[in-house]
Amino acid sequence: MLYNITLLNDSPSAQALVKQLPLTIVMNRRGEEYYRNCGVDLPLSSDSRDILKVVELAYWHQGNALYIFFGTTPTSKRDAPRAASEVNPVGRLLDDPSGLKNLGSNITVQIELVSI
Repeated sequence: MLYNITLLNDSPSAQALVKQLPLTIVMNRRGEEYYRNCGVDLPLSSDSRDILKVVELAYWHQGNALYIFFGTTPTSKRDAPRAASEVNPVGRLLDDPSGLKNLGSNITVQIELVSI
């Protein structure tokens, strides 16, 4: 299954991730989110938040981790994904994320910069 990822903003977090590309990460699942340390050490940004939208990608500074949110999480209080603590939004999936719900507890994700 292939998902296209775009980094939507010019935030320092998104720019730092772009500089590390390509990345291949084995991500773990928790609820309807995948996460894993991505080897980038960044501070909490001014636009950080804990309530996300389905399809959002975010960086968690406490664990140097990249997150993919595709539904409710163990800390969700309603239908929106909720991170355990504030994260830096960096982008979103362009494709329908429903296929992620059928994947297992670990997935290998390859993130690379592609010119359009």
